[in-house]
Amino acid sequence: MDFKKAFDFLRKLSKNNNREWFEKHKAEYLAIKEDFESFVGDVLKGMIEVDERLASLEPKKLTFRIYRDIRFSKDKTPYKTFLSAAISRAGKDTHVAGYYFQIEPGNKSMLGAGLYLPAAESLTKIRQEIDYNGDRFKAILKEKKFNKQFGELWQGDKLKTMPKGYPKDHPYIEYLKLRSILAITTFNDTEVNSGKFAKTLVAAMKTSKPLIDFLYEALD
Repeated sequence: MDFKKAFDFLRKLSKNNNREWFEKHKAEYLAIKEDFESFVGDVLKGMIEVDERLASLEPKKLTFRIYRDIRFSKDKTPYKTFLSAAISRAGKDTHVAGYYFQIEPGNKSMLGAGLYLPAAESLTKIRQEIDYNGDRFKAILKEKKFNKQFGELWQGDKLKTMPKGYPKDHPYIEYLKLRSILAITTFNDTEVNSGKFAKTLVAAMKTSKPLIDFLYEALD
């Protein structure tokens, strides 16, 4: 995919985020959208090699619309200024453990692997799994390649006190406080424009797969 062309469009869109400009340039966007769907197909193909549960997915159904839902937002700009997609065994459903990535100029491209703000019942199951198998969970996060790529899990929305049912001195209390189990890594524009970004992205996703497997086991 020609990400330089996509970045150029997205930069212009960020400066002209209105329906009139977008409609004039819609043909350009549709060409980029088609290229992005092909890119997602390449990423999906790479992940199917290590996870056959993804084999039935269709790339076109994994991308997100560029149109923003502005009904409950103070920001009324109608368009996203990035391209995004998600891959899990449930397609692009972000309520299931999986991978979310977005491509955005300004060194803002990123990959998130895991589960963002799961429902209370799911979070209870994940905490139980961490309680039972904390050593394994910690080993996944501290594995050399994983730690170099992602560092610490995302700390947003973390509880300030211990969750109910767990002692203050629990050896994995800091993990149990998390309300999202999410590993995040970012990519600069040079990496995205390298011509090898699909391979780079797939490699990062494969590195995070043990975390996804842990979450699947907790929730199944």
